[in-house]
Amino acid sequence: MIGETPSEHDGVSCWGDMRRLWRAFLQLFFRLLYNQLAWSYDLVAWLVSRGHWKAWGRTTLHHLAGPVVLELGHGPGHLIVGLQERNARPVGIDLSPRMGRQAQSQLQNASRPAPLVRGRAQALPFPDLTFDTIVSTFPTDFILDPATLRAVTRTLRGGGRLVVAVGARFEGEGLISAFLSWLYEVTGQNRLGLDELDHRMAQVGLSPRIVRHRVNHTTVLVVVAEKR
Repeated sequence: MIGETPSEHDGVSCWGDMRRLWRAFLQLFFRLLYNQLAWSYDLVAWLVSRGHWKAWGRTTLHHLAGPVVLELGHGPGHLIVGLQERNARPVGIDLSPRMGRQAQSQLQNASRPAPLVRGRAQALPFPDLTFDTIVSTFPTDFILDPATLRAVTRTLRGGGRLVVAVGARFEGEGLISAFLSWLYEVTGQNRLGLDELDHRMAQVGLSPRIVRHRVNHTTVLVVVAEKR
């Protein structure tokens, strides 16, 4: 009606619509970044991390339970090279064919060939009890999918580990650090849902704990979950 004052419910509804639109935009952005814009992935990762991206991912190397390692969402292949430098025997899986080509080129340039598979984390194409460690760095919501966690548990050996770098925080007070901290909050990188992840891991027989790693003036959160 004319002259009617907007209700509190209208404001909540509007805010909810804005959040849904923002989430849809982010999903589109990440889809493009992993596919059509895969060529720009390293540059974007370097910019948003102030050059810490590779070091953040390598914090997971401190938690390997054995040499046979699967990386979920291998991306451009940087961590696969790091795993080989640790004398591990890595396998990578990623759904994006463009990321597969980038990683293959990276491994060839480093003279460190490794098997790369195109597939989904929810349906890992590997036999039971194959891996000592399964690792993932800054994954999207696929890591919360019960199908992913069941596939991880199935393919992990007894006493094996799922190691996930889930987020990073900037500790400086400068404008750039403040902006990047805000960016990580609004994109959900620091809100993966640790309580929910903990609960879902426990349901499939994984015992998680959180480890914090200092990387210069940042802190990386890593979930280390052992198969019971």
